Amino acid sequence: MSGHSDAIAADRLADGLDAATVDLLVRMPKAELHLHLDGSLRRATAVELLAERPAVAEALGLPRRADADTLRSRLVAPERCADQAELLRAFDLPIALLQDREALERIAAELVEDVAADGTCYAEVRWAPALHVAGGLSLGEVIAAVAAGARRGMAAAPGCEVRLIAVALRSHPPETSRAVAEAAVAAAGAELVVGFDLAGREADFPDPLLHGDAFEIARAGGLGITVHAGEWGGPAQVRRGLAVKPARIAHGAPAADDPSLVADLIARGVTLDLCPTSNLQAGLVERLSDHPLPRLVRAGVPVTLSTDDRTVSDLTLVREYARAHTTLGLSLAELWRLDRHALEVAFLARDEPLRARLRQAFDAFAAEAPVVLA
Repeated sequence: MSGHSDAIAADRLADGLDAATVDLLVRMPKAELHLHLDGSLRRATAVELLAERPAVAEALGLPRRADADTLRSRLVAPERCADQAELLRAFDLPIALLQDREALERIAAELVEDVAADGTCYAEVRWAPALHVAGGLSLGEVIAAVAAGARRGMAAAPGCEVRLIAVALRSHPPETSRAVAEAAVAAAGAELVVGFDLAGREADFPDPLLHGDAFEIARAGGLGITVHAGEWGGPAQVRRGLAVKPARIAHGAPAADDPSLVADLIARGVTLDLCPTSNLQAGLVERLSDHPLPRLVRAGVPVTLSTDDRTVSDLTLVREYARAHTTLGLSLAELWRLDRHALEVAFLARDEPLRARLRQAFDAFAAEAPVVLA
C-alpha cells in the first residue's frame, strides 16, 4: 500500500497548487474512461514479476534481479518522445510479463486500488487481450483473468467501480480483431466487459475500417464503441475514426484545428477522452500549455480527462487534473463539468442503476463543494 500513500503525498503537492485546491481534487469523485492496464504496471510489481520469470529477463536483456530504478526507463516513457512509436516501446516489458493468469489478475487488482487512491469512483480499464496469449491462455481466459483481478480490486477498494474495454490492434489481421470482438461480446456482463476499442500505430495502419467487421460484431453484441485516433495524422485522422461510428474517441485532440470537424463532433455528440500529458509525450504538442483541451472544452466539444497510462506517463489522475487547472487554465467548474460528463458517456447501458448511483454521489459532492459549480 506504500505506493498508494506515495502517490497521494505527491498529489498533495501537484504542480504547485495550494493545499486546499489539491485536497479538493483528491476528494472530488472522479470518473476515468481512458486508462490502459499494461501502461499502468507498478514498478515494484514489475520487479517481482521479472524475478519470477527469468525467461522474460533473458529475452529482453535485463537482469533477473533488476530493481525499480533499473526498470524505470523500460516502463516510463520519455517526457518527450520522437513519435507515437517511441512511446509505445514502454509497453514491451509489461506485455512480456503479463502472459499468465496470475500476473494479469494481480495487476488488474492493483490498478483498481491505485485509481481508488486517486478518489476515482468509476474507471474503464482497457487492454488488448490478443497481446497476452503467448503463454497459452485463450482470449476468453485472458479476459476472465483481468476481470477476476478487477473484482478483487473492487473488493479491496469499496466505492470504486471498474469496467473493462477490450482493445483490438491496428497492426493485427482483421480476423484477430474479429476474434477479440467475439470474445469480448461473450464476456460482456459476467466478466465486466462493456466496450470495444481499436488502438496501435496509426502511422503504419491508418485505416480503422480494415477492422470494420470487428466493430460491427461488438456493436451488435451491445458493447460501447470507442477508437483511438489522432495521435498521428492530425484532424484528418480523427475524422477517419468517425467512420466506425464511435460513441467516444480516445485522444482526438487535433480536432481542435479543424472547425468543421469540431462542429461535426458536437453535432454527433462524440466525446473525446483526452490525455494531455500522454499527448505531450507522443509529440502531439511542443509544450503542455499548447494542448487544445481548453479550446475544445470552450467550443462545446464533449470531453473527458484521463491519464491514459499511469506508469508510462508517471502520472495520477489528480496530477492530470492539476495540470489542466494550472497549466491549461481550466477552472474548477470546467474540470467538474467534464468529470461529471464522463458518467453520462460511460459504457453503462447494461447497468443504468450503477450510473444513477454514481450520479447521486457526484451530485452530493457538488452540493457540498459549490466552488465546482461556480
